[in-house]
Amino acid sequence: MRLVLAFLLFLSLLPAVAQTESPLALENLNDANQMGEELYRGSGATGLVLVVVRGNQVFFHGYGETAPGSGQTPTKESIIRLCSLTKIFTTDLLSKMVADGTVHLDDPLQKYAPQGDVVPEKGAQITLLDLATHTAGLSREIGTAPRHTPHFTYPDYATRWQWLQTTHLLYTPGTQAYYSNIGFDLLSDALADAAHKPYATLLWERTIKPLHMWQTTFYPTAGQCERLMQSARREGPCTITENTEGSSGLYSTPADMATWLEYLIGAGGSHIPVQADASHAIYLLPSSLQSQYGLSHAGRVSGIGLGWLHLRANGDPQHIIQKTGGGAGFTTYIALHPASHTALFVAATEGSPRAGEPGFHLYKAANNVLLALAGLPPLPQPVFHARTHRRLLRASRREHSRRAVGRRRSVGRSGKRKERAE
Repeated sequence: MRLVLAFLLFLSLLPAVAQTESPLALENLNDANQMGEELYRGSGATGLVLVVVRGNQVFFHGYGETAPGSGQTPTKESIIRLCSLTKIFTTDLLSKMVADGTVHLDDPLQKYAPQGDVVPEKGAQITLLDLATHTAGLSREIGTAPRHTPHFTYPDYATRWQWLQTTHLLYTPGTQAYYSNIGFDLLSDALADAAHKPYATLLWERTIKPLHMWQTTFYPTAGQCERLMQSARREGPCTITENTEGSSGLYSTPADMATWLEYLIGAGGSHIPVQADASHAIYLLPSSLQSQYGLSHAGRVSGIGLGWLHLRANGDPQHIIQKTGGGAGFTTYIALHPASHTALFVAATEGSPRAGEPGFHLYKAANNVLLALAGLPPLPQPVFHARTHRRLLRASRREHSRRAVGRRRSVGRSGKRKERAE
């Protein structure tokens, strides 16, 4: 029943998207250069790349350095970590396999589990839709990675499925949303099992190869690793990341991401396919859930899709579809404005301590760049009453204290660290 309601919701919202139009304020996308400069200065990044696609126009610019002290500006062929933007590749593949009948969104994860393994339940089974919308009742991670583990290489297939046998779900699947990286790695495992081939091969055949995104991979070559942008901190080796191929492991380039944006908004002409509307539609409304956590990094969520999150209602001129990412010294972001056929990709590497403007928020600033390119005003900032402000301040202090204690325990006792992939 939940799947039927989600599909009906998707169908009901399509006309609103199709009928919304916005004027274009900038005749030439080169005017986006100054906006990119402001993102770079505000973020305090070591290096930043900005890609914008609007209709048949494509803009790229690199800012800062590929690595501290390199003196080299990022180029279209610089290698970047996509981090959690990997998830929207996973759900793109999921949508294609649903369309051809290989899998169904209401398939239980149990159907694709290793022989003899039992997927936990709590009032309901975990479905593929639950995994793709962060509503499976799973934690964010399975725990801390062993010390010196390279980024996005933990956990492997055997480790995560062993963990799943003993975990207890946080809530009944489908009733709450809690951002989960491990859920997307289990989703990629399920898709691989359904197709009877390795997930990386499946993604290559169905998405990477048709789009000619030759630099997008889990298996970087030595030459690609030499072009990997670096942050101000040592973030470990550039290596194979197939263990987190569903959640966070993809490497790519700005050139490939321009193609990906063209695919997402249907701006690539006859030589680039167009992503199906079902892939980035709304499947759940926050009002239908008891609670949500970890989904609002870029703004207040109005709808939850397959990996994607929506800001503002579909009929609103400022409606944005977006996905955030972060980890290994990178912050990454994709935002789409369907009404104006405009899309934006940003990747920034961490700068030195206290660099950038106090209070600057890269995701929200990027949203306003996107809207400016669509000829629209920025998103309104939330207004808090004094009591609300004090409550949020107390909550922030508690969270800061909790994280500080966690870091001391992690370093002082176990020497382990936890991966971040939004």
